[in-house]
Amino acid sequence: MTFSAKDLVQGVLNRHRRSVARLMTAIENEDPNSRAAISELYPHTGNAYTVGVTGPPGSGKSTLITQLAKQYRKEGQKVGIIAVDPSSPFSGGAFLGDRIRMQELSTDEGVFVRSMATRGSLGGLARSTADLVSVLDAFGCDIIFVETVGAGQSEVDVVRLADTVMLVMAPGLGDDIQAIKAGIMEIGDIIVVNKADRENAERTMLEIAEALELDTERKEWTPPIVKTIATSSEGAERLVEKLEEHRSFLRKSGMGRRKMKGEIQLLEAVKARLAEKVVADLRVDPTYENMVEKIASRQLDPNEAATILLNKVIEKK
Repeated sequence: MTFSAKDLVQGVLNRHRRSVARLMTAIENEDPNSRAAISELYPHTGNAYTVGVTGPPGSGKSTLITQLAKQYRKEGQKVGIIAVDPSSPFSGGAFLGDRIRMQELSTDEGVFVRSMATRGSLGGLARSTADLVSVLDAFGCDIIFVETVGAGQSEVDVVRLADTVMLVMAPGLGDDIQAIKAGIMEIGDIIVVNKADRENAERTMLEIAEALELDTERKEWTPPIVKTIATSSEGAERLVEKLEEHRSFLRKSGMGRRKMKGEIQLLEAVKARLAEKVVADLRVDPTYENMVEKIASRQLDPNEAATILLNKVIEKK
């Protein structure tokens, strides 16, 4: 569907929800016009507080975000939620659909919820997530929650777009301590032990505290550990307090972290555009199809084929 980037930009700035939804769809579908829209919106961004929410599947991230959204709505703040789900291998769409799990927020005009699929992107976030955050920022959201697919060493990409990273754990999942060992603890600004009414909750908190003590790199901010029971909203108010404490900390620490994020986002954008250009050039190379066939028949290793093709692209430059 064709659209006018200028009209959608104006619609977003005028707080029209339909324009936001249409532009987000265009971004996810990689519509060329969406890039122009994002460029025009970018000067109107930078006001929202972005919270990345990651953690093992089953830790209750969606329920916890719902409770946090309610707390911020009590204060009259506008909330955006982007839930990144695994992709369906058939349709490419979001597999779980967090909008279903956040139904109680659906009637609140002050909350905008969007599920999106990873579409094969690693790192727990879809490639276009940062652009969707920009749209919600320009739309006037005061706080934006970005929920990743899960937790593990590949889920640290959330750091690249979030002001604060909230790591949600739960006792008894079996992979909570593995997540600690994998180094995921390093990215959490706030650690949440959800489902704290379960057995071994205190033990999980103790193990997390011990893991944090071993992290000698942190100097200015020590991640607090907050117990919650999201299904009953217990601990949600205290968690909001800790989020606001970290937001204040970031304001006092100046532009350092924001500049670092800007550099990371620039390099990511360069890599994405470079990859698109290189792949486009490769597909018109006369030897490309032949190499694909050789890889399929096990005559040629993919890494060796990639080296040959890339060398040809570099030589042409």
